[in-house]
Amino acid sequence: MKGPRYHVKTRRRREGKTNYRKRLNMLRSRKIRVVVRKSIQHTNVQFIEYLEGGDKIIASAVSKELAAKYQWKFSTATTPAAYLTGLLAGKRAAERGISESILDVGRHPPVTGSKVFAALKGVSDAGITCPYDEGKIPNEERLYGGHLKQEMKPIIEEIKSKIMGGK
Repeated sequence: MKGPRYHVKTRRRREGKTNYRKRLNMLRSRKIRVVVRKSIQHTNVQFIEYLEGGDKIIASAVSKELAAKYQWKFSTATTPAAYLTGLLAGKRAAERGISESILDVGRHPPVTGSKVFAALKGVSDAGITCPYDEGKIPNEERLYGGHLKQEMKPIIEEIKSKIMGGK
């Protein structure tokens, strides 16, 4: 379309990275956002507070920390790794006094049983109140790696107790 009435959309909107209408509604709520981003190899969970000068990260965790600190020997791109990363970030946020938040999935489609919701379940299990639909959360078997390897479950239980125990 050409002419004086044509308005070029912002770069992040054109690239499909930001939905500004949803972002504005989340920011108006003044609640801490749980931002879950996944890549091919890792999952990143951050608790972010909106400030006019720029967002402030309060607590965060990356799935590669599981291998470095908790002897996780499986892929950090799996659903159980996303759950444990959410649990770790939720524990850190609870230590900093955060008790409630809202989920910010960004441009990831909210698919039932996805890694984004596995991370949200980890945040919820850490004691942070975050509204969600129980139907979207992956089932217990997937959270504990039953769909991958049977030997994952005891390792996940052990890492979960280390995270919650603070060891």
